[in-house]
Amino acid sequence: MLIELRIRNFAIIETLTLPLAPGFNVLSGETGAGKSIIVGALGLLLGERASADLVRTGTDRASVEGVFEVDPEHPLLAMLDERGLEVDDGLLVLRREVAATGRARAWVNGSSVTAGVLADIGRQLVSLHGQHEAQSLLDAESQRRILDAFGGADAAAAEVREAHSRLANVRRQITELAHRRDQAERRADYLRHVVREIDEARLVEGEDGRLDEEARRLEHSEELRTTSSSAVQLLQDGDEGVLARLAQLQRALAAVRRIDTSLDRLQELFDTGYYAVEELARELEAYEATIDLDPSRLAQVQQRRELLFLLMKKYGPTLMDVLETGRQSRGELDLIDSAALDLRHLQAVQASAGERLVEAATALTALRESAARRLASEVDELLPQLGMPDGHLTVALVPTAEIGSHGAEDVEFRVALNAGHEARLLGRVASGGELSRVMLALKTILARLDAVPTLVFDEVDAGIGGRVGLQVGDTMRRVAEHHQLFAISHLPQLAARAHHHILVAKGARGGVTTADVSVLDGDDRVYELARMLGGDAESDVSRAHARELLATAAASTPVPRRRRSGRAG
Repeated sequence: MLIELRIRNFAIIETLTLPLAPGFNVLSGETGAGKSIIVGALGLLLGERASADLVRTGTDRASVEGVFEVDPEHPLLAMLDERGLEVDDGLLVLRREVAATGRARAWVNGSSVTAGVLADIGRQLVSLHGQHEAQSLLDAESQRRILDAFGGADAAAAEVREAHSRLANVRRQITELAHRRDQAERRADYLRHVVREIDEARLVEGEDGRLDEEARRLEHSEELRTTSSSAVQLLQDGDEGVLARLAQLQRALAAVRRIDTSLDRLQELFDTGYYAVEELARELEAYEATIDLDPSRLAQVQQRRELLFLLMKKYGPTLMDVLETGRQSRGELDLIDSAALDLRHLQAVQASAGERLVEAATALTALRESAARRLASEVDELLPQLGMPDGHLTVALVPTAEIGSHGAEDVEFRVALNAGHEARLLGRVASGGELSRVMLALKTILARLDAVPTLVFDEVDAGIGGRVGLQVGDTMRRVAEHHQLFAISHLPQLAARAHHHILVAKGARGGVTTADVSVLDGDDRVYELARMLGGDAESDVSRAHARELLATAAASTPVPRRRRSGRAG
């Protein structure tokens, strides 16, 4: 459960420490005092989106820290262990910080974590029910989730989703294959022409580049022969050739070395150069011999290049693209022959997947039918206690035209809140207050199944008052036997039923609005309830009424004790 919430520089709050206790905690205060801001800070701690707008004016960062006591049997501990996060003596400290720049950081027991990990942990510790959550009861998907959770059908629903996904996947494959086959059949004549034209060309990868090089040589063969012959002559032409002149240089160098023997290095350099020039002469001579003045070969090369150019213009722009077009076209033609066999196989897979979906959906429907009867019965028992003595809930299962990812039926919550009236869809019958009470009835029932230790309600008492408020307060007090409950309320009848009453008051520090909290007891709590009753908080009548509310609450259920977490006491 949540033991303490610490908030600093968040919205209008400068610094605030909110102590919480086991059982039913209520938060009251004037409108605008900052009650919902506290719930917003808790939401941030539990992984909701961070924003620079949350940082208090004039400060550089906001922070929220929560101290939780974790039961040693809670499944959360296994998840923490997998992530290498330790729980110290049964306590878990979550911290979230938002800078004025918008950058957010998070920690669990001092270890840095992502917002996603923080949210995963938070969902197992606290369930937040905001002011407008009752409207979610009007959503068919929410109603279906509630019924499946109550009936223990979550695993069966997951099997239906998986079976439907497999069936949808094979149907998609059949559609795509049939479409491709049909396209290939319509294009068959064209594809055969493409394959024939490309195959007859007998293309070779990289051929275009090699043809370009050969064409350049053939087109300039006369120039190449003349130039290379001139180069050979320069190197080898009698006494005036480069090699003959180098021989003269060799004799001069030998004469120098006979006098100065330290110049052996110069001989090495000469030898290297001479042999290189000699090799150059041989290579040029051999190259000259390879130059072919062959007009017929040039015509063949040019004709081949023209063929490649036309093919690349049609199927290119590159030769690789032409080859790939040929491969794809052959593949499409092969598809015409192979598709029939592949489709028969896929249709067999589809039939099997369809049978599995029907089996899974049938099992889910059976669970839902049983759960629908039991849920309606349990809600009917609670509605009179919430000020709706003639209220009746019907959970209808409406068959769908075909089995979908959610099963073979839609789930509809229908209510008749007055005697003699036919049950109609919840959204068409219930007012805002009635809707809140139906939601509370469902939460009361589902609370027994919920492993989340702390439930937070932000103004669940909207639209109710008087005796109904007392009944709602008693119901929430009973929920608090299984969970720590934390509610924001303007209703004195409900606040009086809380085991732990906290007041939020608006103040100012340094000319900036802030919010402060205090735990109420004794006369302070009587005064706050008298204020909430709407009369003069100082009058004896208002105070007497407040004391009466507290007395009747104290007689209803005992204060829950804190559950031990394996810590030394």
